[in-house]
Amino acid sequence: MPLALEVAVQNTAGVRIAREIGATRVELTQALALGGLTPSQATIELAVEARGDSGPEVHVLIRPRAGDFHYDDDEFVVMERDVRVALAAGAHGVVIGCQDATGGLDRDGLVRLRDAAAGAPVTVHRVVDTTPDPLAALRLARELGMSRVLTSGGASRAVDGLDVLRALVREAAGDIEVMAGSGITAADVVTVASTGVDAVHFSAKRTMTADNGVRLGSASDGDAGHEITDLDAARSIVGALARAHAA
Repeated sequence: MPLALEVAVQNTAGVRIAREIGATRVELTQALALGGLTPSQATIELAVEARGDSGPEVHVLIRPRAGDFHYDDDEFVVMERDVRVALAAGAHGVVIGCQDATGGLDRDGLVRLRDAAAGAPVTVHRVVDTTPDPLAALRLARELGMSRVLTSGGASRAVDGLDVLRALVREAAGDIEVMAGSGITAADVVTVASTGVDAVHFSAKRTMTADNGVRLGSASDGDAGHEITDLDAARSIVGALARAHAA
């Protein structure tokens, strides 16, 4: 099976770039600088429209806030509803993750969100990399019928987690997809792909800076601008993979 490409995007412009480079999927989100948050219903609807009839599938990140992945019941209720809203808006699948008090994946929480998806494909996001045992996290995701896990192999960048990525691929044994992501660029995508993962996930983003002289948020970099999908960066990743395949 050829390597699947997933692009993390925040708007319809990102979807169009993903379609142009032949990506398999997009992970639709907002606030990538915070690790990603749930996008609005209108953003989802427009992303689905932008993909056209044969563009990349739209998978929506379900994350109600920044920070950790330990959620209370109110937050789970929000996420369950966000799952249903995303799928009703035309999304092909959702991207979820939650932890229990031990730091492992929260089985009950995952079941709640999986059931809200009502059979649509579910990806477990990089919460896997913050658990004590990524292999155990993958086994639980597989047991619960999840479609794939997104992981950097327990490192901040996928290229630094190669050994764990290989171990996850062996553990998955083709029963659940392993998708590598985090910090992937044209310089390292071939190395990451060589671990045998089923897909690579990248944002190919650049920052549009802003300097309005007035602080609008409490974060130290809250006024630094916003990130967009960069077509040249995306093309360079695809080109690196194509050259490696042709060699």
